[in-house]
Amino acid sequence: MFYRLMKIIVGPVLRLFFRPWVEGEEHIPDRGPAILASNHLSFSDSFFLPVVVPRRITFLAKSDYFTGRGVKGRLTAAFFKGVGQLPVDRSGGRASEAALDAGLKVLREDHLFGIYPEGTRSPDGRLYRGKTGIARLALESHAPVIPVAMIDTEKIQPPGKIVPKVMRVGIRVGEPLDFSRYEGMEDDRFILRAITDEIMYALMELSGQEYVDMYAADAKKRIDEARKQASKAADKTAGDKTAADKPADPTDAADPDAAPTPNDDSGGSGRPAA
Repeated sequence: MFYRLMKIIVGPVLRLFFRPWVEGEEHIPDRGPAILASNHLSFSDSFFLPVVVPRRITFLAKSDYFTGRGVKGRLTAAFFKGVGQLPVDRSGGRASEAALDAGLKVLREDHLFGIYPEGTRSPDGRLYRGKTGIARLALESHAPVIPVAMIDTEKIQPPGKIVPKVMRVGIRVGEPLDFSRYEGMEDDRFILRAITDEIMYALMELSGQEYVDMYAADAKKRIDEARKQASKAADKTAGDKTAADKPADPTDAADPDAAPTPNDDSGGSGRPAA
């Protein structure tokens, strides 16, 4: 109910201001389960895709959105639950298994399930290595994987920016990927990696993004560390420059024990000459 209400209210607003264009929407089935695998550039990705797809899409969202405190936290949790988001703990291990089970439940009910194989937003607009959970999900659910490329959403709302920039964005949907040839191999990590890489290649072709063979989360850590090091270096440089530019104290140059000069009429006594 709330999902439909949000589409009725938010949908026209997004269409009016951002005028999203869509290519390949015919690849999304009118009925039956399917996995929509998308690149992840912006927080707004989970809003634009449901706007252009008539069927309901259930996404996984980080659990932090559901555990906030205070009025804002409760409103945020209610919003994400209302639009069909499922909380996921991204710490790995059993948490990843719980996310997989949640996705399987959605697909077994013949719904559309949206997932970001990179696991988190791209820190710099490039496409990063996919996590193999999507491959296991595809094999266990027998659902087709439909690659979806979000275009330019990082420009309207980069990570950390609250107020979006009004501009046009795009969504490009690719042909469904069928991995039934790997049926029964969901425990083979090499097969899982091969399937995931095939999905990421399809996303790269659709989006035109540069591909980086490392996880986005690791890239974020490297970028954050580089920024910290650069900040420290800048602070040190500024401190050194401040010390170098500091004017010398005239009293430091005076030597009270220095011998009087020939023009010193005081005779070195510190008293005026008679």
